[in-house]
Amino acid sequence: MKTVLPDRQQSLLQWVSQATGINTFGVKVRLRGNDLHILCEGTECPQRWRTLSDLLQALQQTDVDILTSKEEPSIYQVFVYGRRKGEQRPKWCHRVHLNQIDKHLEQVEQALLADSGKSKQSGGALIVSNESLARQGNPEAIARYLSETLSVLGVSVQVKIKLYKPKNSQPEENRLWIFCQSIYSPDASLLAEPVAQKLRYLKLSGYKDAVIVSQVSGETAPDWLLRVDLTPPEVMLKEWARWGDVQAIARLLTEVLSELKVAVQADLKESTLHIFCTPAFDPLGIAPIPDKVVCLEAILPQLEAIAPQGILAATLYGQKAGDNQPTWIDWLALPATKHPAFAISPLDLANTGDEPALIFLLERLLNPDLDWRLLTGGIRVLLLNKNDLLHIMCDAPVCPGREQVASKITQFIRQLKIPGIMGVRVYGRRAGNKEPFWHYGLDLEHRQRLVPEATPEFAATSKYVNDLVTSETNEPILRPDLTTEEVQTFVTEVARGWIATASATAKKFLLASQLFTESYQSSEANPDTQGLKVVLVWGTLGLLLTLQTDWALGQIIARTTPTNILPPSSSGQKASLTSGKNPSDQTTFVTSTSKPKSPPNQSSVFNASEFTQSDNTPIKNLAAAPLKEKATSTAILLAARSQIPSFNVRQLDEQLALYKQRLARTGSPPDVLIIGSSRALRGVDPAALSKALVTQGYPNLDVFNFGINGATAQVVDFLIRHVLEPSELPKIIIWADGARAFNGGREDITFKSITASVGYKEAFQKTPITTANSNDLPENTVNSGEQKAKEEKPEISTYEAINHSLNQALASLSASYQNRDQIKSLLQKPLLILGHNQTVASEKQLTDGTSDESISQQAVDFDGFLPLSIRFNPARYYQIHSRVPGNYDNDYKSFQIEGEQDAACQEVLQFAQSQKISLVFVNMPLTGDYLDPVRRQYEQEFQQYMLHLATNPNFIYRDLSQQWIKANDYFSDPSHLNRFGAYEVSKKLANDPMIPWPVK
Repeated sequence: MKTVLPDRQQSLLQWVSQATGINTFGVKVRLRGNDLHILCEGTECPQRWRTLSDLLQALQQTDVDILTSKEEPSIYQVFVYGRRKGEQRPKWCHRVHLNQIDKHLEQVEQALLADSGKSKQSGGALIVSNESLARQGNPEAIARYLSETLSVLGVSVQVKIKLYKPKNSQPEENRLWIFCQSIYSPDASLLAEPVAQKLRYLKLSGYKDAVIVSQVSGETAPDWLLRVDLTPPEVMLKEWARWGDVQAIARLLTEVLSELKVAVQADLKESTLHIFCTPAFDPLGIAPIPDKVVCLEAILPQLEAIAPQGILAATLYGQKAGDNQPTWIDWLALPATKHPAFAISPLDLANTGDEPALIFLLERLLNPDLDWRLLTGGIRVLLLNKNDLLHIMCDAPVCPGREQVASKITQFIRQLKIPGIMGVRVYGRRAGNKEPFWHYGLDLEHRQRLVPEATPEFAATSKYVNDLVTSETNEPILRPDLTTEEVQTFVTEVARGWIATASATAKKFLLASQLFTESYQSSEANPDTQGLKVVLVWGTLGLLLTLQTDWALGQIIARTTPTNILPPSSSGQKASLTSGKNPSDQTTFVTSTSKPKSPPNQSSVFNASEFTQSDNTPIKNLAAAPLKEKATSTAILLAARSQIPSFNVRQLDEQLALYKQRLARTGSPPDVLIIGSSRALRGVDPAALSKALVTQGYPNLDVFNFGINGATAQVVDFLIRHVLEPSELPKIIIWADGARAFNGGREDITFKSITASVGYKEAFQKTPITTANSNDLPENTVNSGEQKAKEEKPEISTYEAINHSLNQALASLSASYQNRDQIKSLLQKPLLILGHNQTVASEKQLTDGTSDESISQQAVDFDGFLPLSIRFNPARYYQIHSRVPGNYDNDYKSFQIEGEQDAACQEVLQFAQSQKISLVFVNMPLTGDYLDPVRRQYEQEFQQYMLHLATNPNFIYRDLSQQWIKANDYFSDPSHLNRFGAYEVSKKLANDPMIPWPVK
């Protein structure tokens, strides 16, 4: 026997090597969730029972948790594998429960004796399953039971019991707290229902509910919370049976008569319940008919105890399955005949506004599958009747979809016609949350109101009615709960009046110029001679105005040139290039010791509340990758010299030129390619990602960011399948974007510009070169590009030649044409100071709605990444930019996933699968200011779409959209990250165990 002394300094690898006697080169260890995986290999496969015997004896003497760091989770079970070196799959695997090591040792000893021939006894001690231990309510056993499912996902589990004191002076109750920890952020919708099913399957007694807390390792705040209702299924069935639910009554009676081998079916007609008793199992048709007396003695006490609402009597039938006529019939009077309160049906009670009846009917409507409700807890309903509105909250382990419940509820409430209710408001949320994820409103009658009322707060549990009401304020509400539809109608009517007035004014002005006439005016009133005179007069005035403007601009430039504009020189250019490489910009932690000088007219002295603000506000130091050399000028030159035709999108041309230069320099594609819109361009730092991957065991990985402003799914599809060759693509692509890139309802401006380009037409006209043919190409194929370009150069027509000559002649006469760049910068300065526009040049208008900054800030580096240091400050940002709500955002206009963007995404998936490329889609972070209720609803639709796509092979979905909704310092504007946020995203992606990073 090999003894192992517990030593905190020993690593797990050394400890396993000493325990088993296998060299450290033959041992591999991995901790995943609460599971420790140990792989033992050698030239010959290690003997199973001998290796297990040595390892179990070492485990018996050592606390494994002391061999791991304090940050690592506790180890609940160990998986031991054995294989021969060079083989892919292990020959044997054995699971060891650390709380039952003695029984495992007994089992191994029996196996060793059987192998040596000393004993023919097989088996050994009985290993108790974690499920059996968890049913007893022990927290550690529950944690081990849940870790069997969650450890596979890299999630560790810890369970605690805490006392919970209700607000209504009721006795304290036990609440189960389940803490899930992982190095990434698992999506709540993926874990909610499986964990809820496993917890409810245990049928724990003494617990009302359980709270699941998910937290990322190293972070202090929880990622998300989830409440699971632990009400036993029997109690749920009795609650619904009490309200006269036929399916629940039949299920309860079947459980009671199961020992008698009798099956029960029930049907309700008017106020009489018909119950059919048949043999539970009778495939040959020879089973006896259920005994009448026995069935009555078992059923009658149950029906009297249940006292179903609205059911006056029950008729019992005894027969064989399939018989048309029953063998015996009996009739029973139910408690509703003696107690009039029980005789009213739930529907009649709901018509009077009875809330318990309403809750039952709504929950039954939203949970048509009884088995699913018993497994997960189903969709729960909370009600609040406030003023003339009925507020209905729907929550479940996974937030119910708006389309799933809103229309059903509103149609049902409309049919009831509850007195005093003039409108209904429906909300949806995940169980455990207090704020709704979405809301929907409908007015049943016309209501007078001016401003909307705040959404009422619904408590996490339905016990405390006081928690459902918002705190009262002194703010007057003249017309509460104004619906979105009515607001839009009001705005439309006002805007229509403005448009009519503006149209009439413009019409008068155009008619007064005599250049335009009304369409119905006769031609006799405007003869040709009169029209010719008007043209000559206005043409002469226009020419004089043009000459005068040109002369005035020439005089302005002549005065400002000596003092403001320096002639270009090589020294000046050199100084401008070196000035960007300030040593302070190369540090990892960026600090700002001085603020840029504000323009004289910019009123930045006052904050949003009209109070003076201090200029000495401390700026928090944030980690970021060092700034790299800018590549914009190089990209412009490369794009200009490239033989590839332009795609009408300047950034696409420049990014493609940088990428082609990288391919030419390295001779192979990068290991990781990042694609997407400006959210990818600004949001994933290749340098930070490459550095973080080194710590994860992936050194020297080359990463390139091919983000393009305004890139949609169609642009990404065109780029991957038609612009780049398969040999120019890596084996893993990170697609970083969000919901608006998949909106098939809006106009795709970027892709529309690409389709009108020469490069787009040539991309579809060129014939693909197969691998076999490419090897046979001569060496001078590359050199023939210039000759081909000359052959394909279009001839200049006579009209174009004359036009060019006239332009040159007029330019030589003009006093300002040669200095047009200086005129443009002079005109831009006052516009930027006034804050009306951040830029004038149309080339700088981003197609995805992002705002431009200065040229130095908009410069990408040689990795294609755009590092922005600006931090999003809502108080200052919305003084310059308008706050656009989601229902007026063009990026979400007519939002729909289906359409051309979805088709392009499917093409990308099929192409990636055919080329064996791993495609990882990252839903990029957004701020809380950006995620208003409208955008949250669209984000939920996009989430469901992505989760559906995640079933495809070679496709991985990662959701970071709500990762830092309150961390404004990580953003440059409400929906785009800055370099500090990009650094955090890159680290998070590098630490994600589900992403198959390439190994060099």
